[in-house]
Amino acid sequence: ARLAARLADEGFRIAAETTDLIQEMVADGALTEYRPERVWSEIEKALGESRPWLFFEHLRSLDALKPLMPELDRLFGVPQPEEHHPEIDTGIHSLMSLQRACELSDDPQVRLAALLHDVGKGTTPRAEWPRHIGHEMRGARLVDALCRRLRVPRRYLELAVSTARLHTDCHRAWKLKPATLLKKLKQLDAFRRPERMKLLLLACTADLQGRPGYETKPYPQADFFYQTLAAASQVSGSEVMQPNEDGKQTAKRIDHARVQRIEEIRQRWALRVQID
Repeated sequence: ARLAARLADEGFRIAAETTDLIQEMVADGALTEYRPERVWSEIEKALGESRPWLFFEHLRSLDALKPLMPELDRLFGVPQPEEHHPEIDTGIHSLMSLQRACELSDDPQVRLAALLHDVGKGTTPRAEWPRHIGHEMRGARLVDALCRRLRVPRRYLELAVSTARLHTDCHRAWKLKPATLLKKLKQLDAFRRPERMKLLLLACTADLQGRPGYETKPYPQADFFYQTLAAASQVSGSEVMQPNEDGKQTAKRIDHARVQRIEEIRQRWALRVQID
């Protein structure tokens, strides 16, 4: 599957006898015997290939995706509202998001986060389809469990979990209250690690653009987040600290000042977008 992701343009195909053998191995439970580290090593290498979505497509066609990544496999056949997802199928959307992520970034962390951002939709009860209320938190838990099971490095885990949990909030960023926006920045540890927010916003852009007809749709939410972070980062303790107050009181003052700065940015954006 990984060779297919690398050499598809050169005509590489998996031979029929190899396909039969793999499917026999899957049926016999052979894939469950591999060490998690070995499975992750192949996935990580595949994410660095030119067409990593083919890796996951081939695993699925070989019946190998389910025993390795059941959280991803169960997305296929799960519908989404056609109004926002012309492709409808959540599994197809996940692969399209990965494909778009590859066009936006060569960072395998971004690619994994884009691939897994919607796994929570695989646990939505059928009676609630095609809506998926609460899939973000369910997805964050599933991504965390998947990454821990496969011994995925922490930097991958943290970004993928954050993307699953926050991608919907990022899409509707300017509708969030300033205090909520500050909370999201803290959850991302954006003040200390702004580069992580950049990676998350790339994954969120891939989510939005990983749909038919959306490939070139702008994602101004990224600029909005960059501006709110820049404005909030300008607040310093020395600027707001009062004599003889403890650290907790100063922290509250800093947060209050940051919320005010974020509100100023939000008001500017209100002139560009409709904020309810």
